[in-house]
Order: sequence, then structure tokens, then C-alpha cells
Amino acid sequence: MLDSADRERIARAIAEAEARTAGEIVCVVARAAGDYRTVPLVFALLVGLALPLPLLFLTGFSAQRIQLVALLAAGLCALLFSLPALRLRLVPRAVRRRRAHDAACREFLARGLTRTRDRTGVLIFVAAAERYAEVIADEGIACRVEARVWREAIEVLVTALADGRPADGLVAAVGIVGRVLAEHAPPRTDDVDEMPSRVFLI
Repeated sequence: MLDSADRERIARAIAEAEARTAGEIVCVVARAAGDYRTVPLVFALLVGLALPLPLLFLTGFSAQRIQLVALLAAGLCALLFSLPALRLRLVPRAVRRRRAHDAACREFLARGLTRTRDRTGVLIFVAAAERYAEVIADEGIACRVEARVWREAIEVLVTALADGRPADGLVAAVGIVGRVLAEHAPPRTDDVDEMPSRVFLI
């Protein structure tokens, strides 16, 4: 999704943004927030349980044949819905968003953003399959900036993802986040770069 040139552009944008602030910016791009492997099983179970009753009343099939048809239909349903593209479409939007939000929170902790000196780390998270973006700020910056301030960066990212331009969206989002950090967490004379200026692909 991001080639080496894209990753270098994003890394440069992060370095430039961090040069104007004491804050730290980390970008994480996930191909998908989850694999949703239970979806085929759920649909197979529903088909297997629901199909026998109409077959019993609408056909003259024997019990053994009805059971066989239900098993075959459930197996076909599980096989069909195991295709990743179709599987993702079947997952309700609310479930996809919740899974992506949970993944963003895990990455925020895993990347050490709660361990910066002034607690001014910011995560820019993208789940590509879900077309989901989120900005999470640590408490040192979150207490100074309302959550709605990050909406512009999120909207830019989501639009770029929909247009197939993830690198452009990330560079623009980094610029927006950098401006907010520069205003609310200006650089210190003894400032050090606590996080690598790069995008993490997971």
C-alpha cells in the first residue's frame, strides 16, 4: 500500500513537523484492523439452522436429505464468506469501526506514546481495509486540545484513502497534527527526538 518512496515522504513530513514542537508523532498503517474470521462461521451456522424448517414444509424431502442439504448449504456459505473482500462487506460498519478503534488504542500503547517526557505524543492511525482513521493524543496534549481539533486531519486521511492516495493523506495529516502540536507544545531548548520518524506498517 505504501512503497519505499511513500514511506520516505511520510518520514520527512514527520521530521519536519517535529522540528517545530516538543511533541512526538507516530504513524501506524494497518492493512486491516481484524481478520473477522468468525463471520463465515456465523453465517454458516445461521444458514444451517434456518434452512431445514422451510425445506420441511415446502419440499417432500426426507429428514436425511434435508440435513444433507442444510450441511451443504452451510459449508458453501462458509466457503463463500471466507473470501476476505466479501467477508469485510458483511461485517456491520459499527463493528468495523469498533475493531479499528480498539486496534488504534493498542498501537498507541504498544508504540510507547504514553512514555514521552511531557506526555505529548500523538498517534495517527489508519486501518486501510476499513477506511478508518483516528488521531489519539496523550494526556499532555489532550488536556490542551479539544478532540474536534483532530477532525480535519481525520477527514483528510479518510478522503485520501477513499481516493487511493494513502501517502498524500498521511503527509497532509502529519502537517495538520504538527501545526496543532507546534501551537500547544512548542519546542524546548533541551528537546530530544524520543520516537523514530517513520511510518509503521502492520
